[in-house]
Amino acid sequence: MSKFRQYGGTILVAFLGSLLGAWIVYGLNKRPALHPANWGNTHPVSLTGFPEHIVEHPNFVTTAALVTPCVVHIKTKGSPQSSFKGEIPPGMDMFRDFFNGPDIMPRGPQMGSGSGVILSADGYIVTNNHVILEADEIEVILNDKRSFNGKVVGQDPSSDLALVKIEAIDLPFVKIGNSDKLQIGEWVLAVGNPFNLNSTVTAGIVSAKARNINILGGGTSLEAFIQTDAAVNPGNSGGALVNVQGELVGINTAIASSTGAYQGYAFAIPANLVTKVVEDLKVHGTVQRGFLGIQIRDVDAGLVESEDLSVICGAYVADFMPNSAAEEAGIQKGDVITKVEGQAIKSTPELMEIVGRKRPGEKVALEVNRKGKIQTFEVKLRNADGKTELVKAVPKEDESDWLGAKLERASRKELESLKLGTGIKISKLGNGKLKESGIREGFIITKVDKTEVNSLKALREIVRDKKGGLLIEGLYPNGTKGFYGIEI
Repeated sequence: MSKFRQYGGTILVAFLGSLLGAWIVYGLNKRPALHPANWGNTHPVSLTGFPEHIVEHPNFVTTAALVTPCVVHIKTKGSPQSSFKGEIPPGMDMFRDFFNGPDIMPRGPQMGSGSGVILSADGYIVTNNHVILEADEIEVILNDKRSFNGKVVGQDPSSDLALVKIEAIDLPFVKIGNSDKLQIGEWVLAVGNPFNLNSTVTAGIVSAKARNINILGGGTSLEAFIQTDAAVNPGNSGGALVNVQGELVGINTAIASSTGAYQGYAFAIPANLVTKVVEDLKVHGTVQRGFLGIQIRDVDAGLVESEDLSVICGAYVADFMPNSAAEEAGIQKGDVITKVEGQAIKSTPELMEIVGRKRPGEKVALEVNRKGKIQTFEVKLRNADGKTELVKAVPKEDESDWLGAKLERASRKELESLKLGTGIKISKLGNGKLKESGIREGFIITKVDKTEVNSLKALREIVRDKKGGLLIEGLYPNGTKGFYGIEI
């Protein structure tokens, strides 16, 4: 009995405490749960599911193995007299490309390098225009170390893309994806083949889309870059940006850097634009680009206030070009273009990219906000001259007859066998001044009027302003020297 008196009070207190605790828990469970969705909203906040093409836990190993054989290394050679500099394009002060170029004041032939992406088994390769700009020689080195001479099929400075062809078959090639489906935050891989670093692969996410960083000089230049934080460095220019399925979604073009090294911002040309440019270059030799014929600017807070606009994003129509397709269709100054082909746009680069994928003569549907009212228009696009016809490619001077002859840079093997540093070979001789002089096919021109000839462009420049006679010096493949005089 004494023990009961000693411990009974303690047992009773513990029992009553248990009852109180159970009652408190019951009461809390009956109250509605508090979470951010209840604060001013009637529906809870939840994450949406991943789009089908996005992999939540990507396998980079599989993707890298799929893509690296499709990325090539490109080496270029140009003469000091040519305009080829292998350096950053105009306006690239801060936003430097990752092109492994030469010194500012080279003494010999200018060397450069970059990357490229194989698009087809028969040797079509896409790269940046600035990688092969004015190059006299292009060497393409595959992932398996095989080397080929590259020929430029076409170039598009406005998008900084170029198409190169090598004579090969059964090549591995990349599958092209839909860059419009890219999501901010989606995983991507940057694959390059820079000099001395065969097949570099880095991973990151899509940081932004439709970025205009003003590196191509403005005007009719087309900039709507994919921004990514995948690490890219010198030599990766022209390489592939792919999604985790290994599909090409962009061509790596530039990095934002104050030092020239990667600092977290890289930019790629969207694959949908690449596809259109490449097709035009293959079929027409030049890009068939459609224009609305308008001057536009982004809608911002200042413009909304000054023009009393009813929308806070879109492309504001500031003025028209001569023979404007948009003006003829009924678009007016002060309109804000909010949709193109049913796709909402928030900025001018988005508008320019979508329209840039169209050709002259094609029609595009625009939705505009005009003083608060929505109107739709169908615009028949025109070319830069205000016409609907397709543009014909202008033949390159290097590929046309000069004085009745087909000229080309002598190959490295030919130059080495004759112990020459450079020279221009007469590969085919037709009727003209050269044939009349007695010169024969295979002759390698080394000097004109005692001036060393380093490139076709240099040769044309020497001849261009000449009057009277020219003295041509050189060697035949067997080492025989030749001197010929011709009248211009």
